[in-house]
Amino acid sequence: MSRASTIAQMTIRISGLLLLLLGLAIWTGRADGVIPIHELLGFVLVVALWTLSYFAARAGVSMRWVALAVAWGLAAPLLGLTQQNLVNGDWHWTIQVLHLLIGAGAIGQGENLALRMRPAGSPRATSGTAV
Repeated sequence: MSRASTIAQMTIRISGLLLLLLGLAIWTGRADGVIPIHELLGFVLVVALWTLSYFAARAGVSMRWVALAVAWGLAAPLLGLTQQNLVNGDWHWTIQVLHLLIGAGAIGQGENLALRMRPAGSPRATSGTAV
């Protein structure tokens, strides 16, 4: 992997961890004031995922994986920014769980692309069976 793609992957990892921590704080009702920071970090993660998708496409990763990551990167902020209006009341937690899963999936998409970009001879290279 190139230096730029490694930076994109590390950006996904770091922003993803911070997003999970901030999301849990928001979910418990203790940190509503950090929602704008959470949103900004979400956009950072998505831009890093799209950047990694670009590098993956140039590295010869199958377009189905690249397209899935790009689409996932579009779905994450769409759900995140509209979740307050989707389901209200006692069932709002279902949207929150879906948002958590989509966010964790965005991190996973980045890891999947990075794994598929590794040279075939490297010890951590995939055999094509990773999801």
